[in-house]
Amino acid sequence: MPVKKFWRPSVATSGAVTFSPDVGEIVEEAYERAGLQMVSGYDLRTARRSLDFLLMEWANRGINLWCVEERVENIVADQSEYTAINASPLVAVSILEAVLRTDSGNVTKQSDYDLARISRDTYMSIPSKLTTGRPTQIYVDRQQGSIKLNLWPVPTDATQKLVYTYIRRMQDGGPGGTYDPDVPSRFWPALVAGLAYNVAMKKPEAANRVQMLKQVYDEQFQYAADEDREKAPLRLYPGGYS
Repeated sequence: MPVKKFWRPSVATSGAVTFSPDVGEIVEEAYERAGLQMVSGYDLRTARRSLDFLLMEWANRGINLWCVEERVENIVADQSEYTAINASPLVAVSILEAVLRTDSGNVTKQSDYDLARISRDTYMSIPSKLTTGRPTQIYVDRQQGSIKLNLWPVPTDATQKLVYTYIRRMQDGGPGGTYDPDVPSRFWPALVAGLAYNVAMKKPEAANRVQMLKQVYDEQFQYAADEDREKAPLRLYPGGYS
C-alpha cells in the first residue's frame, strides 16, 4: 500500500530560534503593555525590583522544574546535622527528597535508601537523638537564611553520601537590565504579563489597566504552570488494591 503524502505549502521561515529577551527588553515590553513609558533610570530600577519580587512570588507558588537541582553531601561520622547548599547562586529554598547512598560509585553495589521525612514534633519526640546507625529519617529545619538537615539515627559510616533534591532560589534580575531572566522560554509571556501588572499597580496613570493586566497575567501563568510539570505516563494495573 503506497504511503500517503501530505502536501504542505512552501514557506520561508527564518530557520532560527534565537529570540532571547534580556531583562531590559522585558521591562520595556511590560511598560508598553501598561501604557507607560520609561523616562528615567529610576523607572528601570523600580521595575527590576518588581521583577525580583515577582520571581519570589513564583517560588512560593510551588515547584518550578527548572529550579530543581541535586546535591551530594559527604557523610561525616557521628555528625547528625548538615546544612543544605547555601552558596550563591545555588541557594536551597526547599528540600524535595533525600536518600542515603551506600557504596557510591560502585556499579554493582551502589544503593540508595529512602530517608523518611519527619516533622519537628516527631523529631523532638525521639528520646535518644544520639543513637547511631544507618540513618532512616530526616528532619528538615527551614531556618532564616539556611536549611538544616538532621539525620536519625546518627550516621557513623563516612563512606556514605547524603543525596537530596532541592529547589534553588531563582537568580535576581541583576543590575543594568542586560542579564537574561532565570526562567525558561515557556515562562517569558507570564514574566512580561506579571511585570506589566506589577508596574501598573505602582503607577496611578495606569490604574485603569490594572484589572485587565491581572487577568492576562493569571492566564499566562496558568498556561506556563500547566506546561511546567513532569509528563510521566500514567499506568493503571488491575488488582492494585486489596
